[in-house]
Amino acid sequence: MLNGKEENPLAEIISDGGYTAIFRTIGCIGDSLSSGEHESLDTEGKKGYHDYYEYSWGQFIARACGLKVYNFSVGGLTAKEFQRLARYMKCFTPEKACQAYIIALGVNDLKDVNFHYSGGFGSMPDFENKDDTLIGAYVRIIQQIKELQPKARIFVITPPVRNYEDAERMKREEEFSNFLRSLPQYFEFLYVIDLRKYDQVYDDEFCAKYNLGGHMSAMGYKRMANVISTYIDWIIRNNYDDFKQVGFIGTKFHNCSEKW
Repeated sequence: MLNGKEENPLAEIISDGGYTAIFRTIGCIGDSLSSGEHESLDTEGKKGYHDYYEYSWGQFIARACGLKVYNFSVGGLTAKEFQRLARYMKCFTPEKACQAYIIALGVNDLKDVNFHYSGGFGSMPDFENKDDTLIGAYVRIIQQIKELQPKARIFVITPPVRNYEDAERMKREEEFSNFLRSLPQYFEFLYVIDLRKYDQVYDDEFCAKYNLGGHMSAMGYKRMANVISTYIDWIIRNNYDDFKQVGFIGTKFHNCSEKW
């Protein structure tokens, strides 16, 4: 809200990243859509899935802003399975600590929540215990980031509206989005990139332009990079006090007269 009026963060999409460039390191935590995954199809109709990280939206942001992005992502990833990937990639080691993190998980989790988690979807108190729930697994990632880099700025992404999803899946994605929207009240310096509310609907026309099978094309990932960095730029411009000390993240210094 600005002056009592709601502003659309994606009203004007920028391509240079804007104030996203104030970060020097960003960790992107996600699944195939964070990994630049391309879907191939041979002459016999057999599909192949290929994580081309150089085409991920994170790396497009890195090139536009001149910063370093770590792809802590792989096709098919869930919040729960991220723990195994984190150990393999050594995501939470001091040498890979980032000033900002973007979390884009949930698509695979929501395909069958009860299959992945014995406790199902869960509720917000789950992050205070060890219940095997989607919410518990997701919040654990945030807590690990906070332990490694306490002042890191964290951005969580809601799933966009895809009009080819069935009603039950749409309901689950809305419930998940509401959970993500609630997180800023629990964690300092955490912000929501609400694609579900502000990005365009992923309909047939959208997919014809930006998809390659069930995943995005190079153009789709470039568009997503512009969308995400535009949203981060908007968040920064509307919360200047929260971002004045970004340059000190990861150091022993801070300015005691400003919000840290």
